[in-house]
Amino acid sequence: KPCPLCDEAKEVLEPYKRRFILQEVDITLPENTAWYDKYKYDIPVFHLNGKFLMKHRVDVPKFEDRLRKLELRSE
Repeated sequence: KPCPLCDEAKEVLEPYKRRFILQEVDITLPENTAWYDKYKYDIPVFHLNGKFLMKHRVDVPKFEDRLRKLELRSE
């Protein structure tokens, strides 16, 4: 904190919040050093269903496509 890019990403993802669970990870905490080592220069980073999706900014078309595919698989 502060993380303006993280705040911006959360705003962009807000309309989708009923379709997925947002789990935020503070990479500066001691228990998250692996994430810090991997992504310290690339925040925010987005994973969907445990798989890397994108970094820096939300790519809305990519996010919508992946989310839709996951929803179709779970029906």
